[in-house]
Amino acid sequence: MGSIVWVLALWAGVASGEAPKFRVATYNVANYILREGTGRPVKSPESRAQVCAAIRALAPDVLVLQEMGGADALEELRGRLKGEGLDYPWAEIVPGWDTNIQVAVLSRFPIVARRHHTNESYLLAGRRLHVSRGIAEVDIEVASAYRFTLLGVHLKSRRPVGVADEAEMRLQEARILRAKIEERLSAQPEANLLVAGDLNDVKNSRPVRTILGSGRIRLTDTRPAERNGDTVPALRPRSDPPRITWTHFYEPEDSYSRVDYVLLSRGMTREWVPEETYVLAFPDWGLASDHRPVLATFVAEDR
Repeated sequence: MGSIVWVLALWAGVASGEAPKFRVATYNVANYILREGTGRPVKSPESRAQVCAAIRALAPDVLVLQEMGGADALEELRGRLKGEGLDYPWAEIVPGWDTNIQVAVLSRFPIVARRHHTNESYLLAGRRLHVSRGIAEVDIEVASAYRFTLLGVHLKSRRPVGVADEAEMRLQEARILRAKIEERLSAQPEANLLVAGDLNDVKNSRPVRTILGSGRIRLTDTRPAERNGDTVPALRPRSDPPRITWTHFYEPEDSYSRVDYVLLSRGMTREWVPEETYVLAFPDWGLASDHRPVLATFVAEDR
């Protein structure tokens, strides 16, 4: 049914003379691991089924995933989704220093180029450290006259580690990611570029501010929120309206925060459809993951 809906939506846009819309989602699926021996828990069948239910509810055209347990886990999920009507002919799994959980991309549209970053490193307090997860970079052709560059990411978690301060590690990873963004946008400021993933930090943190940048190549934060009917405007000038935007439950603190983002270049912001951009609220979301997925919608036409 999902594939039929996709085709009908595309046909409706073409028939009306309007550019079709497409949807991009990001989802940390919390240790989607199939085999023992990784030091992380194996994902239960019930949890995997709930992950699929969440993705099916969104029916994204392009999906960025974090914490995939390798190529076999991605193919298992891809097969499950195909069995439920969501067919993703193009798939990428991106290895990194952490070999147990990886970033992945599923796409209904052709992936026409890939420039993954799998061995990035930085110096911190005199030590050479590696970025834990690879950065996925792909060019996706939505239509003959429209394509965009996607950077799929998963920054260092907030869990303490022995080698260095976790916040400083995350900031260094954010600087590496920002350098790649600037490399693309400095050469082509109006390029369609989208950053999606788990940044493991809040909007006013140094890592997130670093990734957003400033000036002509500052990124737009789409700030997806629940579609629950909230309409109260911002309480102060230049502030965000009160919406339910949390995407992650952090059990040690019993806290809920927004750490999963979809960020846009100036060029791609013009095609963004804010009213069709949201955090998915669904029953028993915690059975699937400690994160909730977010989705952003776009018009496949340069504007």
